[in-house]
Amino acid sequence: MQRALPMQPTIVLLKEGTDTSQGKGQLLSNISACLAVAETLATTLGPRGMDKLIVSQRGEAQITNDGATILKLLDIVHPAARTLVDIGRAQDAEVGDGTTSVVLLAAQILKEIKGYIEEGVSPQIIIKGLRKASQLAIDRIKELQVTVDKSDSKRFRSLLLKCASTSMSSKLIHSEKPFFSEMVVDAVQCLDQDDLDENLIGIKKIPGGGMTDSLLIRGVAFKKTFTYAGAEQQPKSFKNPLILSLNVELELKAEKDNAEVRVEAVSDYQAIVDAEWEIIYRKLQAIEKTGAKVVLSKLPIGDLATQWFADRDIFCAGRVPAQDLKRVVQAVGGSVQSTTSNISREHLGTCGSFEERQLGGERYNVLQDCPKAKTCTLLLRGGADQFIEEVERSLHDAIMVVKRAIKNGDVVAGGGAIEMELSAYIRKHALGIPGKIQLIMTAFARALEIIPRQISDNAGIDSTDILNKLRMRHAAGEKWVGVDVDGVEGVRDNMEAFVWEPSLVKVNAISSATEAACLILSVDETVRGPQSEQPNPGPRAPPGAAQRALRGRGRGMPRR
Repeated sequence: MQRALPMQPTIVLLKEGTDTSQGKGQLLSNISACLAVAETLATTLGPRGMDKLIVSQRGEAQITNDGATILKLLDIVHPAARTLVDIGRAQDAEVGDGTTSVVLLAAQILKEIKGYIEEGVSPQIIIKGLRKASQLAIDRIKELQVTVDKSDSKRFRSLLLKCASTSMSSKLIHSEKPFFSEMVVDAVQCLDQDDLDENLIGIKKIPGGGMTDSLLIRGVAFKKTFTYAGAEQQPKSFKNPLILSLNVELELKAEKDNAEVRVEAVSDYQAIVDAEWEIIYRKLQAIEKTGAKVVLSKLPIGDLATQWFADRDIFCAGRVPAQDLKRVVQAVGGSVQSTTSNISREHLGTCGSFEERQLGGERYNVLQDCPKAKTCTLLLRGGADQFIEEVERSLHDAIMVVKRAIKNGDVVAGGGAIEMELSAYIRKHALGIPGKIQLIMTAFARALEIIPRQISDNAGIDSTDILNKLRMRHAAGEKWVGVDVDGVEGVRDNMEAFVWEPSLVKVNAISSATEAACLILSVDETVRGPQSEQPNPGPRAPPGAAQRALRGRGRGMPRR
C-alpha cells in the first residue's frame, strides 16, 4: 500500500488582494497599451498634423499639437504606457523637438515585433536585435550629417533660420514661419553663446492684436506691477539711468499681532511712531544718495515711498517677479541688495533706455540697450489665450532646436528623409546577419517608415504610393529624398528644399525610442498592490443623539 505524501503548506508572500499578471499575455497587454497612446498622438505629426482639444477636470481647455504637452495633459495611468510619457518628456527637456516622433517610433517598434512575441521568440533576442539596429542607425546618422561652417556668420544664420522654420512647420504658427524664425534666431543669438541658457529668454503673453504684432525686446520687459498713489507722478522714461535692484520692503508695517508696548506718556508713544518713520526715511535717503533713477524691488514699495520717489523724479516698482528681477540684473549688471546701507556704484546697473510702454491693454516696463545684455524678452500677441499659449509652446520648441544647432552645427534632412535612408541601410546590413537577429533588425527598419507614412497620411496623400517612391529613390542612392506635402509628385530632395533638422534630434529620438521598447519588452510580470480601504465607520447615529446622551449624563443619569 502506497503511503500518501504530506501536503506542502501554502506560502503567502504578498498581501491579500495583490493583483499579479505575468507571462506572454502580460507583455502583449503592455504593448497594446503603448499602441493606444501612439494612436492618440499619430494625427499631430508633420506640417499637416491636426490639433487636440483637451479639457481638464476643472473644465480648462487647451488646444495643442505638441507631443509632450498632450502626454502631460492626458494623465495616463497605465504603468507600461507611462514609459512613453517619460521618453516624450525627456526628449522635450533635452532637445525640445521630436516629442511626437519619439513616441510613434517606440510604439511602432513594439508593433512590428509583436508577432515575434506571439510566436514565442525570447524577448532577450529581440532586445539584442533592436539595440544592434539602433546603434547602426545612430552611426549612419553621424556619417551622413552635414556640418555647417560656423566661421561664415551669414551662412550659419541661414542654417539656423531653416532649422527654426522646419520646427515650426507642423505648428499653429506655420503661416508666419519667416517672421517667427527671424525672431527665434535673434533671441537665441542674444544669449551668452557659451552656455545658451534658454531660461534667460523671457516670454510674455499679451492678448489682442495679430501674431505679427509680437515683438522681440533686446533686454528685459515686465508687466507694470501693483502701484500706489503717486506712481503716475513718476517719470516714465530715462536715458542711461542707474538701476538699483532690491530685496527690501519700503512701507510702514503694522505691528505684529502679539506685539505689546507699554507707555506711560503720550510723548513716549509719539517717540515710537517717529522712530518708525525715521527708519523708512533713512532707507529712502540712502537710496537717493546712490544716484539711482530706477528702483526695482522684489518686495512691496508702499504709498509713502512711491510719493517720496515721485517728488524726486525717481521711478520705482515693487513686487517685481523674482525671475524678471533676475533677468534685469543679468542685463543691466549690478546685484540684488538686501539692505539699503553701504550701496556703492558697482552694486548698480545701467541701460541705454528705460520706458513704460503701452502694449495692448497692458503697460510694460522696458529696459533696452543693456551693456551686459545676455537676455531678451519675447512679447507675444494674439487673439484667444489658448492660441497664445500654443504659440509659446511652438516657439519653445524652435528655440531649443536653434540652441542645439548652435552647439552642434550638424544637420540632416527632415520630412522622413533620414528615416527612409536609415531603413534602407539597416535592411541591407541585416541580410548579412544569420538567425533571428536578421528578422528583428528588418522589423526595426520597417518601424522607421512610420514617420514618412504618418506625415503622408496626415497630409491626405496616398502613403503607400509615397513610400514606394521613397524606397525606389533611396535604393538609387538619393539619400536626402523625403515627403513633400505641397508638391504634385509628393517626394523631393529635402536637403535642397531646406527642410533641415539638427542631427541630435534624430539621434536622441532613435536611442530613446529603442530604450523604451527594450524596457517594455523586459517586463514579464506586473504586481499591483491592493487598494487601501477606508475603515467602515458603521451606521451613523441620528443627528442630536450624541448631544442628548451628553446632556443626560450631565444631569447625573446613569450610563446605559
